Amino acid sequence: MSSKHFFDDPTTLVTTALASIPLTNPSVSLDLANKIVYQHSPTQGPSLISGGGSGHEPSFSSFVGRGLLTASVAGTIFASPSAEQVRRCITTRVRKDAGVLVVVMNYTGDVLNFGMAVEKARAGGCEVDMVVVGDDVGVGRGMGGKVGRRGIAGTCLVLKAVGAAKERGATLPQLSNLARQTASNLVSIGASLSHVHVPGRSIDTASDELAQSEVEIGMGIHNEPGSERKTTDLPGLVKTMLSHCLDTSDSDRNFLSITPDDDVVLLVNNLGGVSVLELGGITNEVVQQLESDWKIKPVRILAGTYMTSLNGLGFSVSLLKVTDTGLEGSSMLELLDAPAEASGWTAAITSETWQKRGAAKKQEEIAVGEEFQPGNLQLDPAVAKSAVTSALNRVIAAEPDVTNYDTIVGDGDCGIGLKRGAEAILNMLEKAKKTDDALTFLQNIIQVVEVTMDGTSGAIYAIFLNALAHGLRQNSPESPQPINAEIWGKALNSSLQSLRKYTPAQPGDRTLMDALFPFVETLSESGNVESAARAAEKGAQGTKGMRASLGRTVYVGGEGWQGVPDPGAHGLAELLLGLSEGLKK
Repeated sequence: MSSKHFFDDPTTLVTTALASIPLTNPSVSLDLANKIVYQHSPTQGPSLISGGGSGHEPSFSSFVGRGLLTASVAGTIFASPSAEQVRRCITTRVRKDAGVLVVVMNYTGDVLNFGMAVEKARAGGCEVDMVVVGDDVGVGRGMGGKVGRRGIAGTCLVLKAVGAAKERGATLPQLSNLARQTASNLVSIGASLSHVHVPGRSIDTASDELAQSEVEIGMGIHNEPGSERKTTDLPGLVKTMLSHCLDTSDSDRNFLSITPDDDVVLLVNNLGGVSVLELGGITNEVVQQLESDWKIKPVRILAGTYMTSLNGLGFSVSLLKVTDTGLEGSSMLELLDAPAEASGWTAAITSETWQKRGAAKKQEEIAVGEEFQPGNLQLDPAVAKSAVTSALNRVIAAEPDVTNYDTIVGDGDCGIGLKRGAEAILNMLEKAKKTDDALTFLQNIIQVVEVTMDGTSGAIYAIFLNALAHGLRQNSPESPQPINAEIWGKALNSSLQSLRKYTPAQPGDRTLMDALFPFVETLSESGNVESAARAAEKGAQGTKGMRASLGRTVYVGGEGWQGVPDPGAHGLAELLLGLSEGLKK
């Protein structure tokens, strides 16, 4: 776990975070003394209140706004607010003329404190109802005992449905029934790679911290232990999580029966520390397994940050079985799709847009190639394939070194990018039709490079190779003849000049130009590929100790860069050495 925070005082952290909410949503106000966020001009009808310990943002304070909560009450980090805070919220911060519904998650502190406040408000003559949500299947019946299931991210779907129904004029009894109905058709489970550290607390170096390769399945949102730890990859983890949610033969965990005929809403929730990129990959894995293993195609898919555990390095999956709400003109999906003026609710896709999904007939991708005119320069296809294969294999073998060098002087992606391009070209060479036309052979390689290699290196290789094709065409004779070193040299020189239009890099700038220039120059002068490759190698090694004037290396401080060559130059030199070796075979 990471114990570094920008705020080390948890009290200051909670109060300043709460103070930020009215800054991002002018429709809400803050009672800082009681940690209450509330709508200052709520619409008519029942009020909807929720809350709990801080550390789960955007739940629940950032869910306050039209179409969602009327108010929320926050405790300190991972601790329930007091009954007095909740009572003041009910009696002084929301409308009470049409009643108040309180929705909380199933945690002892929340149930007791919110419950006590509800009873006090009732005693004072206020019509109040309370619904407790427990959707977590991570801890089964045996372990949960009398306490029952914990509340986790599925609670957000309950609040959204009820909040939308409130705006559409539902009464307090209707809202209470909807909340209970939605909660009873929910199953959720979380998993995390690490426990979290609460700001201001001493660092816990207990032996129960997860090992590097472990994942905890069923971990709660307050660092509570889950049901098991295991070493697995993402597909294996998702398989276990979905099984816990959907396997009807598991008597300990089977809280809800969902069949392929049911409409299902999927929520993939970020526990706080997962990147948006990774959460996208996780969502895709969950959707694919739901369809392949369970024949379930969700009618709605929500993915994002809804209920966190501070910066928890994990995610949760929630499945809601769609049922009839009993509210005329307000289906469950319409309620979930309805807009909400709350800064923490990020799902913005309308019902109309969702209904269009799958309406357009899927069309298979048809590869439409641009017209390409072959030239009159011929090569031996077997020799060309052998030489290029040798070059690409050498690049792949050099990837660890290139990656290591780029980790020291750049962002670490150079080696992976070169390897990805090399593997794709090798795959193309195995499948492509044999050709003795040099331009066609080169064009096949260019098409792969343009699609598979990204970043600066990918752009440079693509520009250079396209310019090389243009140079070969310019030097193509009127009648077919074998290509020779002289023609290669002329074409390489012209492509080098074209490349200079797009980058100011020159030898001495610590870039791949330190390998490319000497290769082209030596090949043009000698016509010997081996000599040219050795010149490229010498140029690449010469970048050691050279201070960069272009690229990310310019910004790298500290030590270490002096002892390694430029990654791009080293990778290119390895490619050219491999090409030379292949031509000698």
